[in-house]
Amino acid sequence: MKHTKQLKSSDIISFYIDYVLKNNSKPSSVYVFTKENNFEETLFYQYFGSFEAIENAIFNTFFENTITTLDKSTDYQTFNARNKLLSFYYTFFENLTANRSYVVATLHSKKLDLKKINALSSLKTSFTNYIDTPIDLKQKNIVQIQQKSIKETAWLQLLITLKFWLDDSSANFEKTDIFIEKSVNTSFDLIDSTPLKSIIDFGKFLYKEKMNIN
Repeated sequence: MKHTKQLKSSDIISFYIDYVLKNNSKPSSVYVFTKENNFEETLFYQYFGSFEAIENAIFNTFFENTITTLDKSTDYQTFNARNKLLSFYYTFFENLTANRSYVVATLHSKKLDLKKINALSSLKTSFTNYIDTPIDLKQKNIVQIQQKSIKETAWLQLLITLKFWLDDSSANFEKTDIFIEKSVNTSFDLIDSTPLKSIIDFGKFLYKEKMNIN
């Protein structure tokens, strides 16, 4: 029986996640996907042009849910840039952990270079805009560094953390929390031109975990 109510984009996203988790792969076609979920193919195209567009929307939703949570926190509004970014990371990876099976199915099993995965393109845009405006990493001692370079570096750092999280098998992903703290602190200490202790501390952690981040 066809769905009689008007489906929302969030409904189609839920159908898609469920399909991927059940079949360990994306649907072979939009026709197959809509047929299995009992709604018209034309309705799919009202919201999405392709499965790639859905995947982009899913990862961007993780970002939007993170920002919504942070905006509700009065403490977050008073944080400096370092603590705002730490709060973002912890909250963002909580959202990913709540959907880990889907994220792993989409990213980890394919063993692709995360920088080249199209499903992350909308997330990249949202995150780099976040770095550029609300986080505001511009400081007087780095005024000659182009903001574009800062955003690209911040995005690479997020990808490295995502790879670490995908490979993390520690209880409650405690090692990822440590990785976040050390990597964010190192980044800000580099900006503040007092990096040595943090770099050594972060290097020791990476060596201990034998992390391959290439």
